[in-house]
Amino acid sequence: MSEKSKFSGCPATGIGSMPGGDAREAAKTVTGSFADGQSMPYLAELPARGPGADMIGRSVGLLVEMYGHVEPSGWRISDRPGRDTLRARSWLGEDLDALEEFTQGYEGLLKVQAVGPWTLAAALELRGGEAMLADAGACRDLAGSLAEGLRAHLAEVRRRMPGANVVLQLDEPSLTAVLLGRVRSASGYRTYRAVDRQVVESALRDVLAAAGEDGTTLVHSCAPEVPVALLRRAGADGVSLDFSLLTEREEEAIGEAVEGGTQLFLGVVPSTDAASEGLSDPGGSVMGVRTLWRRLGLNPGTLAESVTITPSCGLAGASPAYARTALAHSARAARSLADNPE
Repeated sequence: MSEKSKFSGCPATGIGSMPGGDAREAAKTVTGSFADGQSMPYLAELPARGPGADMIGRSVGLLVEMYGHVEPSGWRISDRPGRDTLRARSWLGEDLDALEEFTQGYEGLLKVQAVGPWTLAAALELRGGEAMLADAGACRDLAGSLAEGLRAHLAEVRRRMPGANVVLQLDEPSLTAVLLGRVRSASGYRTYRAVDRQVVESALRDVLAAAGEDGTTLVHSCAPEVPVALLRRAGADGVSLDFSLLTEREEEAIGEAVEGGTQLFLGVVPSTDAASEGLSDPGGSVMGVRTLWRRLGLNPGTLAESVTITPSCGLAGASPAYARTALAHSARAARSLADNPE
């Protein structure tokens, strides 16, 4: 018997990023696409605006007593908050203003996203140009700074949208590469040593705990080989992944996650216009999910409550029209799953 998910009543949502640079338009789309109240709106990210609006820059802006600036090679740690950090914070404030405007009186699940500690450690450079990942002490400091910043950020979101049940999503696309020692050094000629799984799990647990004792959390990765069991041990209530990248090796962990009450956020809707063929058939989009359920011997009746349908990844690379279509199609595909689980 599976446990009840914290994501009850959340059949569909988006990952985080959206096209364009208009915060009000993005907020209108992510709230309007789920206007039936049965799905989860979210705080949109608009990386097209430039450094500071990208996912790494946004999370740098959340850090406490740790700052960053942009170099030609990417984001690098700074001694003080410069123009790039201040710009990241300003854009976050603009996005919160827009979301607050379109969620007046909203009661239900509301998602915010931040880059997790290990993808951030793989992307952020130390002063010498190497990734923070190379320094275990720096990684610990980074996780602590991120957790503290997220506590303040979530408190601000809850203050602005008091009726919402705020969900924290950590984006960890580099997590598998960190675990397997596949993150390349600044020169590109070598890779950083794999980080011990217990160290990875501990840092994730500490950052997820920023959501609070009663908070709801999930971890997203659109990379292959998502370590589902590790994420569950770290305390994630949900795991979000690109369904097309799942292999048979991961199916046992998926089945155990469902039985344990972990919500699966399955990316089945293409995230760009170029791969958008077949969006006329919501049932067809979730056919593979039904097949997986049968193969795992899971009760079809649990499908709708255990699975949330999403695009395969963020929608920053899509046209605005397609982004709206992809979110609406995710909601329709989720309804199809609920109406016809078998």
